[in-house]
Amino acid sequence: MNGREVSDNDNSDSGSGELERAHYGGWIYHLGTNSFGHQFCHLRYLLIKGKYVEMYKRSPGNHQGQQPIRRGVASQYMMLEDMGLRKVNHGDFYVLRIYSRLDDSKKGEIACRTAGEIKTWMEAFEHAKQEAAFDLGKSSTRKILNNEDEFTLDGHRPRIRRYAHGVRKLITIGKGPETLLRQSSDLDRASNKKMYLDENKGDAVDPHKWKCIHTVNGIRIFEDVADDKGDKLLLMKSVGVVDASPDAVFEMVISLDKSKRYEWDMLTSDLELVERLDGHNDIVYGTYDPKYLSKWHSKRDFLFSRQWLREQDGTYIILQNSTTHKKFPQKSGISRMKLNSTVWEITNASARQNKGGLKSVVSQTMELSSTGWGHWRKRYYAKFEKTIPYVLLCQVAGLREYFGANPGLSLEALPVTAKKKAQGDSDIKVELPEFETEEEFYDAIAAQGPMEGEDSDEDEDEQSPEKAGVHKLKNISWAVLGMSLMGPPGRESNTELMLSVPAIEVDVNQFRGSLKPGKDGTHSNCWAEPGGSSFMVRSKTYLKDYSKVPGGDPLLKLLAVDWFKSEDKIDKVAMHPRCVVQGEACKKLPFILVINLQVPAKPNYSMVFYFGANRPIRKGSLLDKFANGSDMFRDEHFKLIPSIAEGYWMVKRAVGTKACLLGRAVTCNYLRQDNFLEIDVDIGSSSVARGIIGLVLGYVTSIVIDLAILIEGKEEHELPEYLLGTVRLNRVRPDSAITFWGHA
Repeated sequence: MNGREVSDNDNSDSGSGELERAHYGGWIYHLGTNSFGHQFCHLRYLLIKGKYVEMYKRSPGNHQGQQPIRRGVASQYMMLEDMGLRKVNHGDFYVLRIYSRLDDSKKGEIACRTAGEIKTWMEAFEHAKQEAAFDLGKSSTRKILNNEDEFTLDGHRPRIRRYAHGVRKLITIGKGPETLLRQSSDLDRASNKKMYLDENKGDAVDPHKWKCIHTVNGIRIFEDVADDKGDKLLLMKSVGVVDASPDAVFEMVISLDKSKRYEWDMLTSDLELVERLDGHNDIVYGTYDPKYLSKWHSKRDFLFSRQWLREQDGTYIILQNSTTHKKFPQKSGISRMKLNSTVWEITNASARQNKGGLKSVVSQTMELSSTGWGHWRKRYYAKFEKTIPYVLLCQVAGLREYFGANPGLSLEALPVTAKKKAQGDSDIKVELPEFETEEEFYDAIAAQGPMEGEDSDEDEDEQSPEKAGVHKLKNISWAVLGMSLMGPPGRESNTELMLSVPAIEVDVNQFRGSLKPGKDGTHSNCWAEPGGSSFMVRSKTYLKDYSKVPGGDPLLKLLAVDWFKSEDKIDKVAMHPRCVVQGEACKKLPFILVINLQVPAKPNYSMVFYFGANRPIRKGSLLDKFANGSDMFRDEHFKLIPSIAEGYWMVKRAVGTKACLLGRAVTCNYLRQDNFLEIDVDIGSSSVARGIIGLVLGYVTSIVIDLAILIEGKEEHELPEYLLGTVRLNRVRPDSAITFWGHA
């Protein structure tokens, strides 16, 4: 910011009226200590208007007429000190100290995410001080400002007179609260040190921590160092940016055309198709000559299976595993080798960066056994470039150079989709698919302040959280049952349940499903409710910057889980008289959401989740539209976020951590009766989903699966998103499923 703009009819502000000049505003953290000696950290909106500094609980642009909770003049005695980086709520923030040169008791601190924001705020305060000095110089009385006229961050908030709050031109500092940490005001709260965001930025936290160990030919090679306890497997991956569309890169990776593969693939270029299992699975055979890697020139061959899928955001996933086939037994004189299990991920980078051209982020994750790799790592680290894992990881570099030398190939298979017509648009826009920006996940969450009326002067810092209502600022899954909540800016009606109706006490012990709840994390073949902190949901500003924030407490309570098996597909579970929904305890609840995941196998399985609300659904809310609306609306909004919390890494990659609109991916049938909505999700209706489920079932007894159910927010008034419910399935045994009772 190099100065500010001033309008032609700029007039000084005497304390009331509208400033006709540029203003500065943005979200900051107000740090301090309350009258009880407790440290606090509150998310606040700071606005500098001429010489006046105002602090709000909510953005004045979205809440016209609200009164500032603090207001004063940036006097000539105001001093600013950049305190540098500090740990705030278990995250690193830059802190600015504001104090009076005449009175040591007048001091306070604000915190921002970046050093640039601190610099801009300091410049804005200096401009405000100049305005105050200029107005004081014009005054005939040259009066000295009273103490109560000065802006201060400490002590009780003074009673605020009513001022005009219109903003003609606003220069925004920072990108809003989504770039700040979002945690309660308790600064001593412990953080979860084991939570890391995977580089691919999915919708669930992935417990990998990648460390770059090598860079070569425009790619980075990483090693997974999260919770390294000497396990049998080690993961490595290479990441690079390729100047081509994801479609073109995908076609090249799965291509069997030797003339093309010879130009970028050093090791697995001689391939031939063995068997096409289905449209997303095949088995290939290949040979290679290792003379460029070692002095041994004996020819080698390999067999591996490939499974691929395209996610709803346009990302391609390719899974590769060594396998065997009766038509291709080991040949005499040729050594059969086992290639490392590998997962390719190809993501569009052009759309998320909002730049021209076609770019893809290509990553290749590889599994290495601890025995051979550990031995190699200790003794032959200097020979890294002569190893087969290195050559395989450098395939990304080969793709990068190949498309760089053949720019015309990058235009192949360019996807286009029709964007939904927004309000006020006259035409349907055709553009690249919508991709999400890379989000960063932090260990802390924004401060929660007690709810306050516009004219309230009560000091919130002295209120106890138990007595005060909770107002979770922007973009947090806010629905906490039994508490009075105020919705975030832009969505004042974000109370999905009727909070005026007394809450019904929900005792989960009254609901009995065939799968038992787990008592702790060591139990198996059970379920639990993991909460929403490990899931990412769309923020209030998602339509502008694609930002996401950690989900909060789910709106609905997980009551029970059933695990059925049957020769036929199981539909309309809730209609059976022996179902949990038909019990007396469930009949007392105003609303129950039943999710029936129909798993195709021999026999067929159904995993049924029952989520209950302790208050009626508020009329006109998003949940009301979903529960009582059309099937088309449900198909376009019913979203599931999967995550493998524990288990084999390739299963994690196959399942992914990105949200899926189930109504688009598979067939969903809806049954709305009485006080429940049942959704029967036919996983077998998609060949891709069947393939993933087949992989999951092979490891189901050793994995922990987390699922989150939510309604996707597509329009601004539907944001921020919130979680309907979450469930954790802990090492479920297929043989523990009970035979379904039959249909009603």
